[in-house]
Amino acid sequence: MSKIVRPVSNTLGDLLDELAARHPEKEAIVFGNHRINYKNLKDKANILACSLIDLGVKPGDRVALLAPNRPEWIIAAFAIAKIGAITSAVSTFSTPAELSWTLKNCNAVALITVPSFKGNDFLKAITNLSQKNSKENSNDLNIDALPNLKVLISLDKATDDHAIGWDDCIAYSKNISVAALQKRQEKVSKNDLCFILYTSGSTAEPKGVTLAHGNVIANGYDIGRRQNLSDQDILWFAIPLFWSFGSANALPAIMTHSGSIVLQESFEPAAAIELIEKERCTVFYGMVNMARSIRENDGWSLKKLKSMRTGLTIGLPEDIQMIIDTMSTSELCNVYGSTETYGNASVCSSTDPIDLRLKSQGLPLPGMKIRVVDPETKVPLPPGEIGEITVAGYVTPGYFNAPELTAQTFDKDGYFLTGDLGIIGKDGRVYFKGRLKEIIKTGGVNVSPLEVEGVILKHPNVKQAFVLGVPHKQKTEAVTAVVELNTISKTNPSEIIAFCRNKLASYKVPLSLFIRSNDELPRTSTGKINKPALRQEIIKELSTTEFTS
Repeated sequence: MSKIVRPVSNTLGDLLDELAARHPEKEAIVFGNHRINYKNLKDKANILACSLIDLGVKPGDRVALLAPNRPEWIIAAFAIAKIGAITSAVSTFSTPAELSWTLKNCNAVALITVPSFKGNDFLKAITNLSQKNSKENSNDLNIDALPNLKVLISLDKATDDHAIGWDDCIAYSKNISVAALQKRQEKVSKNDLCFILYTSGSTAEPKGVTLAHGNVIANGYDIGRRQNLSDQDILWFAIPLFWSFGSANALPAIMTHSGSIVLQESFEPAAAIELIEKERCTVFYGMVNMARSIRENDGWSLKKLKSMRTGLTIGLPEDIQMIIDTMSTSELCNVYGSTETYGNASVCSSTDPIDLRLKSQGLPLPGMKIRVVDPETKVPLPPGEIGEITVAGYVTPGYFNAPELTAQTFDKDGYFLTGDLGIIGKDGRVYFKGRLKEIIKTGGVNVSPLEVEGVILKHPNVKQAFVLGVPHKQKTEAVTAVVELNTISKTNPSEIIAFCRNKLASYKVPLSLFIRSNDELPRTSTGKINKPALRQEIIKELSTTEFTS
């Protein structure tokens, strides 16, 4: 193991160049039979960067990136960073409507996408937004709904007339010199944006969280230090790269320590066990449901996972202990954070006693300031008192194209209002106690109740809709709906759930739906629907079923 050296680079493009110079032959990415060292990774990123310049992508432009966990995702993110453009990460769960909304929101000038994935035909979705170009022999996109989208790159062989195949980018790159690329790269600063990561929030629409180069690198390195990462570590990477847990946390943490990444295109427990054993992976990044699925797989044994050592997760003490026992991660670290705080704001140390790693979310990271305030007055509270967690330091510059929402999310001192409940102990550690917000966290993904309610209310026979998160053993929380139907309606729950499947990503669709009359809905003293009481009623009703088991 070589001496751990904090990167001197302040931008992602420079970081890749630094790693390629320091460890040219060191494996950076393993994907199936493909093994890419740091020099190869730099060379591939440079080719795409030059291509994007030739195709007209300018500094500050948004380039949407829609792909599962493949090397091309990482190559593209570095290429986009090198030219001063911004990666707008798009979920592979996106429906055509969600894809269109995201592209429009970030005003993308280019889209790099896999043609299709798990039944979602993304190129077809884009084509359906297009009007036939009247110009003969023109490769220009002509999309009325997305007038600024000019470049479409397919990771595989292009099946659309307007798409450029991944391998075809080489031809475009030859028109731009290395010197020209370097000139563009030198103009990128640490305060420039590198990512827009979309997350569901307290509004019905997703929020585009903006992140800057320098903070991604600095916080990523400090996260890795808490795990005691080194250039000998190998990260098993099955969480989606488009999540902040992937792109703003796991990726910079392992790469700032010159480690290796073993990509799994999407999580599947049997394949995960085989991959970890074969590649001798040492680092776990994942959710409780992933570890539980691995444990319940017929191929699971501790012997196969004995190479694992450390990693990050979040959950209840019993959940974290289960992950440690399942994944052989004796140095597993508990964390607290959000996309807005560059993945993590506090992280346990891998050397902390196990009881601290089970019950607390660790000390604030270097550069992070965390305080707990009264939820109503926003006055800071003393250690030991529960209140709203607020964070300053490595925090998002704001939500893309949403200045009012940005202003509402920070207090007068510039602290980010997380909407989470917690305690700062006398030991300075963070103790997470739940959420003020109604956001549902299902399988590691945030779901906005308002978004799901809005879709359900579009059903012609639904009068009222209330979406809740209820405890679920595998998903942490399950999306659950309670509806009031129109008087004459004979609609059943399965019909409404099927209606949601056609309009929402699969993880947003209610797992269970209950029908109630208006008189059966609990209310507050002011006559409003009492959602906490309703939630408790549903939990009680579900406790006798297999739903929560």
